[in-house]
Amino acid sequence: MKHAVSVGILAGALAIAAPAAAQDDSDLSEGLGLLGEGTRLIFEGFMEEMRPMLEEARPYFEDEVLPFLNRMGELMDDVTSYELPERLPNGDIIIRRSPDAPEFVPEVGDDGEVEL
Repeated sequence: MKHAVSVGILAGALAIAAPAAAQDDSDLSEGLGLLGEGTRLIFEGFMEEMRPMLEEARPYFEDEVLPFLNRMGELMDDVTSYELPERLPNGDIIIRRSPDAPEFVPEVGDDGEVEL
């Protein structure tokens, strides 16, 4: 579906741009307006087809993904303070803190334990 939308947009752009190249600016503006309208209609149609799937997936995102992202946000003070994830040869994935990031001070519990 994604490929079909891309091909449709490209075909529409080429169909409008080729004749517009030989015409004045008002025709170009009109052609670009039509291209924008066509793109909007394609996007609306795509969203209408995707709406049932998105509604079906909503509970999963609310129950699983959102709490996970919130917890990651609590653990990672600022995402820009970390480098891109790296996969080790044994399959582990690590996310290193950037060398220029401000010093991280972990929270220490009453019993002196640090949650990792």
